[in-house]
Order: sequence, then C-alpha cells, then structure tokens
Amino acid sequence: MVPVYRSETVLNALVDQIAGALAGSRYEANFEIVLVNDCSPDSSWRVIERLSEDRPFVRGISLRRNAGQHNATMAGLNHATGDIVVIMDDDLQHPPSAILQIVKKIEDGHDVCYTNYRGRKHATWKQWGSRLNDWMATRLLDKPAGLYLSSFKAIDRGVVDEIIRYDGPYTYIDGLILSATGSITSVDIDHQDRFAGESGYNFRRLVSLWLKMVTGSSILPLRAASLLGFILALLSFLMFAVVVVERLSSPGIPPGWASILAAIFLSAGINLVCLGVMGEYIGRIYARTNNVSQFVVGKKTF
Repeated sequence: MVPVYRSETVLNALVDQIAGALAGSRYEANFEIVLVNDCSPDSSWRVIERLSEDRPFVRGISLRRNAGQHNATMAGLNHATGDIVVIMDDDLQHPPSAILQIVKKIEDGHDVCYTNYRGRKHATWKQWGSRLNDWMATRLLDKPAGLYLSSFKAIDRGVVDEIIRYDGPYTYIDGLILSATGSITSVDIDHQDRFAGESGYNFRRLVSLWLKMVTGSSILPLRAASLLGFILALLSFLMFAVVVVERLSSPGIPPGWASILAAIFLSAGINLVCLGVMGEYIGRIYARTNNVSQFVVGKKTF
C-alpha cells in the first residue's frame, strides 16, 4: 500500500521492483499493490491508471483533495484486502527487496514489523526532528524504547481492521498502531537514495504531523498544562507572601515594577500556551463532531 504524491517518474520503477521482489515467493500470484493518489498535481493518476490496465495486481485510488500522507494511507488501508499489509513510501528510499523480510516477521506471529534505517539519507534537520518525535512518542504513546516509527512497515490483518475503525480527520497511523497492539518488532534495512524529485514534507507539514501525534493520541499535554498552571499558582502565592513580608518588615523598599512586569508577562505567556494546547484539542473535537472527512475518494481503477 503506497500513498502517492508527485511521483509520476517513479511509479513504473516502483511497481516493477515490488513485483520483482515477490517473484518466486509464495505471494508471487497472490498480492496487490494499492496506489493512493493524494490529489497529486502532476500526472501520477494517469500513470496509475495505465499501470492498472497493464497489470491486474495494481489497484488505484484517487482522492478528491489532498488529505496528507497518513490520511491517504488510511484510504489505502480501507481498500486493502490482504492478510498482511505492507506500507511504504513512493520514492524508492524503502527497498522493495526488504518486503519479504518484514512480512516474515508477521508470519512468525508478530502483529507489526517496523524498519530501522541503516545510513539514513534524510536531511540533517529531518533527522533531528525525527529524534524529537521519537522522544515525544516514547513518553506520550508508550512507544517501546529503541523502536523507530518508520513509514515502511508490515501489519497483520487483525490490526489493520482495528486501525480503520478510527474515522476522525486527524490521523496518526503509528499512534493507532501502538494503541491496538504491543506485539511489535523491527528489522534493519538499508536506506536508499530517492529515485527522483524531492520530499513533499517541509517544515510546516512536519510540525502539523507532530501536532497530530501530540494532541491526537494522548491527553498528556492537557495534564502538563494543568500541572504547569498549578505550579504557577503556587509560585504566585509564594511571591505574594514574600512581598507582604518585605513590605511589613521594610516599608522603605521601593516597589519593584520590573519584577512585577516580568511576573505578569511570564504568567500571561504560560496562560496563552495552555490555552493554545486546549484549543488544539477543542478544534479536533469540533472537526470530529462536524464529521469532517478523513479522505474523499474521487476515482478507482477497480
């Protein structure tokens, strides 16, 4: 299952390499490739239609509007029919030759198998962002320490069926996986160079994905905001007590306007941060209650 965006020059090679990786295996005549066109502005959909005509194992889905990688992946999971579903990117940085390796882990009894990259080809700022996301996921989602939440993974059918029960508009696939099962393993693979083009993820989209993870899969930020408010109230009470004592013991001490303003700005800043956190949750509740679509399918090739 592959979400597709700006990949018209890659898709033919991607399908050829996947088919080649499965040739001679037990899945040679029993697999499908679900390509989800995430409203790509190039000719990706025309390429998918042509591949579907030439190769019966290719199934194409085109979304009416750009839904983002995780929502597009949910569209694919909702249409995938296999007992084991492999999710991978469309840029061939994930080697199709590793598919059977991660599928074997599911056959051995694991529910999910992630991949760890040897020699990552991502930009440095993305690698630092990935480390931050990993640290946050460990604390917010109870992610096993050392598990890298890569986008190249294999999932058992039972877990897929559990994941697609979620119909909210703010999808974070790995959060859904971690809430559905603890039977997770990983394998090491080589990370390849991009076949062509550039990554569709910029800083803004990565921040948006991080917010989905933080506010869509855990209430810990709300608890942290409550704790921060309690600590601030306690500090304010202690400062008030110190001011009163100083005023009574030394009436001649001039008022400290600078310290008062600093305390006000600190309090206001923390309040705004907490309101922003609550706003993120309220906005997601609003979108959910108003039935904002997770994805909208426009066309299919099957």
